[in-house]
Amino acid sequence: MSLDPATVRRIARLARIRVEEAQLVPLGHELSGILNWIEQLNEVNIDGVEPLTGAANMALRLRPDVVSDGGDVEGVLANAPDRAGSFYAVPKVVE
Repeated sequence: MSLDPATVRRIARLARIRVEEAQLVPLGHELSGILNWIEQLNEVNIDGVEPLTGAANMALRLRPDVVSDGGDVEGVLANAPDRAGSFYAVPKVVE
């Protein structure tokens, strides 16, 4: 879909934004690209998909609450700039 400068000017007036005459054609190309993307979304098959009106009434999927020590000390400390044994080494900040 291609938007002419008159349509872009009308959209800008409705959106209450000032668009210079020199920017009408580039803005028209950008808006046309957005509308083409929306047309692509309209082609998606949504048969059997219930509309989502809000997430407030949905139950969240929860993972089991399991306590662990992490178990991967080397992986955790792999990017540490400095380490002391199994701990991060940081500069002293209190005199």
